[in-house]
Amino acid sequence: MLEVLIDYSRHSLGLLPLMALLFAAGVAIIIERLVFFARSIRAGASLEYDLEQLAAGNLADATRLAEHYASCIQGRLVRAALAANGKVEGRFERDLDEAIMFQLPRLDHNLWVLDTAVTLGPLLGLLGTIIGMIESFNVLGLAGTSNPMAVGGGIAHALVATAFGLAIAIVCVMFLNYFNKRIRLVNNQMDLIKSMLVSRFSAPA
Repeated sequence: MLEVLIDYSRHSLGLLPLMALLFAAGVAIIIERLVFFARSIRAGASLEYDLEQLAAGNLADATRLAEHYASCIQGRLVRAALAANGKVEGRFERDLDEAIMFQLPRLDHNLWVLDTAVTLGPLLGLLGTIIGMIESFNVLGLAGTSNPMAVGGGIAHALVATAFGLAIAIVCVMFLNYFNKRIRLVNNQMDLIKSMLVSRFSAPA
């Protein structure tokens, strides 16, 4: 098996190991983001429920909520609301918007790796295929038609790079679209939490 992998790597001039490294990086990001969004969305839904039970102006319970949800990005809004408590609605909303903007980079953290893999995977696969085809035509030029297996084997090796590049793009684009949907859901949660906090802790204009 190792000899086969080395043979494929040699025919692609080292592009297949590079593509494998790109795929491994993509898988690592996918696992990390799956865990992150699962926790964030679950915590956001729980915070929404707790805020529904919170009476307006109840700073003691709000403080406990801020401590309980300190590790999730939605919980930072509760802390910001406590800091802005008593401000008029317009100023209160601006403070919460600022808190939301500080959390946005955490939502798409490292997703550029998946975006890059979607584009770079097929391109590397195409380059590997071209390199393999060139080697196959070189064999054809040297051996004529006396050794068709040598030419066919080279073409088969070349097409493996294309297939691998497409597989990388397919996996990464599926999860990239899924994570973009999760980002929209978390943004919706933060907008709802912001609205609930404004109605409970901002001062009338």
